[in-house]
Amino acid sequence: MTSPIPHNLVFYASPPHECSYLEERQAVTLFADPHAPMHTELYGALINVGFRRSGEYVYRPRCRTCDACRPARVPVERFSPDRAQRRAWRANADLSVRAVEPAFHDEYYELYRRYLSTRHRDGGMDVDEPERFMEFLGSSWCRTEFVEFRAGNRLVAVAVTDLLPEGLSAVYTFFDPAEARRGLGTYAVLWQIEAARRHGLHWLYLGYWIKESPKMAYKGRFRPLEIMRGGRWIPATESARMV
Repeated sequence: MTSPIPHNLVFYASPPHECSYLEERQAVTLFADPHAPMHTELYGALINVGFRRSGEYVYRPRCRTCDACRPARVPVERFSPDRAQRRAWRANADLSVRAVEPAFHDEYYELYRRYLSTRHRDGGMDVDEPERFMEFLGSSWCRTEFVEFRAGNRLVAVAVTDLLPEGLSAVYTFFDPAEARRGLGTYAVLWQIEAARRHGLHWLYLGYWIKESPKMAYKGRFRPLEIMRGGRWIPATESARMV
């Protein structure tokens, strides 16, 4: 059960800054007061109205002239994989999967750096210091797991996942770029959908879906996808008809 959002919780808007996803656009980010007590139940309520966690901070876009960032979630009981997703599931049937407590390991960091150098070069997410790796992915107040995917003893992917009262949140996934044929990013999302089902949860939250951003296009393939529009969750297909 999620906690109600306290009426006295204060939110702060950032100054305009360069958008990380859409060129030549300015973004504004709304933050929940970082000094206010935060916990998993409260975050479960905030994520349900479009917020997201990055490290200790809880935020959502609040841009003045753009609403391209849509909070997105998969209703796991109604999800049905398409042909490409079924193929990715089969291609990774040989992997062993283990969820562990968040911690820094050289093995994780080396995989993360290889992933960034190939997939997000100069994308604003390059983290050179090991300390910032955990600051970005971990949190002192949220129940989080690092889900390891291994081919034999070799680590090929890690999915950072928050466990919330009504769903799981896919925080970040990084994988071996040399294993592109496996479709590890797709497989990690499929695994999290199945994990949410096993836990008896309703949703897998995917962060923000941006129709115009090629980096975010993959989220639209997990159907049925729900997005937030006008303060309520609606099917992505309905949103397309409203445009």
